[in-house]
Parts: sequence; structure tokens; C-alpha cells
Amino acid sequence: MPRKTASSQPTRPQAARPVDHDLYALVLENIDRAVIAVDQQGQVSLFNPTAEIFMERSARSSLGINYCELFAGQEIFLYLVDCVLREGRSITDDEGFSLQRPKGQPLPVNVHVAPIFSKSGHQDGAVMIIRDLTRARELEEALRRADRLSMLGTLAAGLAHEIKNPLGGIKGAAQLLTMELTDDSALQDYTRVMIREVDRINGIIEELMDLATPRPSVFSPVNLARLLNDTALLQQEAARGQNIEFTLKLDPSIPALQGDEQLLARLFLNLVKNAREAIKRNGRVIIETKISSEYHLTSPGSRPSPMVLIKVSDNGCGIAESELERIFTPYFTTKPQGTGLGLAICQKIVEDHRGFFQISSVPDTGTTVTISLPLRQ
Repeated sequence: MPRKTASSQPTRPQAARPVDHDLYALVLENIDRAVIAVDQQGQVSLFNPTAEIFMERSARSSLGINYCELFAGQEIFLYLVDCVLREGRSITDDEGFSLQRPKGQPLPVNVHVAPIFSKSGHQDGAVMIIRDLTRARELEEALRRADRLSMLGTLAAGLAHEIKNPLGGIKGAAQLLTMELTDDSALQDYTRVMIREVDRINGIIEELMDLATPRPSVFSPVNLARLLNDTALLQQEAARGQNIEFTLKLDPSIPALQGDEQLLARLFLNLVKNAREAIKRNGRVIIETKISSEYHLTSPGSRPSPMVLIKVSDNGCGIAESELERIFTPYFTTKPQGTGLGLAICQKIVEDHRGFFQISSVPDTGTTVTISLPLRQ
């Protein structure tokens, strides 16, 4: 019986899969980076939807024009495309710079430009890929703020104990003195001021301690709509006589999120109180919630968690740009009676919930604070 032997015939290579142009088109339409291609003469031949958003112009008005017109006045973009078209080599900018736009604020971006070669090996043009660095910059700034708060917390923990003990003695002595004095004594006013100021200093120390050694977070399902309704109700009562309208635009489809209800209540109360205090009279505070369509929180081994956006807006006095950069700095305040610790503590609460804190403001127009929190921790 003949033995079976391995075939000596070479294995046929598998046929190359045909190019799926529809798939390529879908990728370009949905990618979160701007993709702009030019031919060897510099005419724009491709302009994807993200490029329309970044550049604030339509593909129809961009296709066919020269890249020099598209990036007029933006020397770095002109230089990168020119180098690639002339030298046929790829260039990546890792440092990042600003993309100037006709209407919106400059957009922090980094850019990669590569040559496009035909099947025969001839260069047919160049492709530019632009990535938005806004979120990366925000995360970097949040990390810097967290480092500053951590250093302050270490200092505060050491000072608080040394200050609280003498304060207790001063308050006790003032209370005893009050009991010894007659009701009509002129010194009663001084003792009342002493006790009030000791209480005020003690309150500042308590806030510092919260910043330095916050209690461990206890996460449980939190009804966001109920929490925000209660917060608005409290501030409506506090704003009686100011003629301030509180408007809630809460998405009823948002399920309970995982969070520490006490800390979140403190966060929202502080933000809505700030909005109310920014309005002298006859204003409006808007509280809005929705599911973010842009960001998800991802953790190894678990599915991405949607992010909930909570916006608190007012049409009050606003914040100057020079002050906006310092509002998270402990002890910096624009309020006559403020301690300068409220927003620093709010920032810490948001970070403990793995969220993001954004604030935008225009003087004499108003302020909008946006908190992004994951539904699941």
C-alpha cells in the first residue's frame, strides 16, 4: 500500500483582497482628526468633515483651492506642506502649535504631513493630518493644579493642628469673659467680635483640612436630577429679593451615576451659589445636564463609561481673563468675603470622581462651568 507523501508543489499565494473604497470613505468621515490632501501643484483634493470643523469652512469652498490660500497667514502650515511637496519626506510636529480660525478661538494642534506616492512610485501630492490637542492641554493643566493642591494640603495638615489648639483657648477665654461682664458693658461688643472671628478662622482651617485630608469617598448610585433640584431650591430661597430666575434643563433619560452624594451635593451647591452671587439683581442661572457625545471614560478590563455633562451658567458679572487663570489657586478670590478655597475644593471633588472641570467666562456677560463625570466608576 503506497505511503502518503507531502506535496512538493508550492502553495499558491492568496489573492490580494480588493480595496474597499467605501470603507476608506467611512473611516475618513468618522475619524476625529482633520485629513487634508493636496496634489503636487498644491490644490486641495480631499477635505474630510473634521477638517471642516477645525478650519470652520466647508469642503465645497475648500476643494480645488491652493493650500497657500487655505492656510494664508499661517507660516508653519505653509512651510510643512511646502517641504513635503518639494522633498518628498514626512514631517511630524510633536510640540504643537495653534491653528488660527476665522471665527473661533485658536485651536491647539499637532500636525503630521506625509507625501502621497502613486503605484508607479511618483509623488502625487501630500496629506496633512491635524489632531486637536485641546483635551490634552486641559488634562495637563488639571495635573498641574492637582500637584499644587497636594503641596498645599501637606502644608495645611501641619499648620492646622498648631493653629486649632490656640484658637480653642482664645474662644474659651472670650466666652468666659462674656459671662463675667454685665450685659450693658461696652466690652461685650469686643468679646462677640473675638468669638465670631475665631469661628471664621476655624472655618477656614476646616476647609484647608478638607483639601489636605479629605474623607474617603463613598460611592453609591446618585439621582443627579434630584440633587440638582434640591440645590436650586436652596439657592432660590437664598436669592429671595434679588429677582433671579433659576432654570433647570435636566435630561430625564440620564440614569443614576456612581458618586459620593455628600461630596457632589457640596460641589453643586458651591457652583450654583457662585453663579447666584455673581448676579446683583435681575439675572438668570441655568442648570443643564446631558450625556456627552464626545468623551467616554475607559478603564482596563471594563467597558467605556459615558460621561455626563453638568453645566451651570449665569449672566452675571463674569471673570476677567487674567483672573480666570488663577481661580483654582488656593486663597485667590474675587469676593470681598471669600476664602479662595471653594473652587479648589470643587476641583478636588471632581478629580476624586475621575471627572473634568471646565470654566469659560466673559466679563459683564456671564460664566459657564462645565463638569464632566463618568456614569460608572
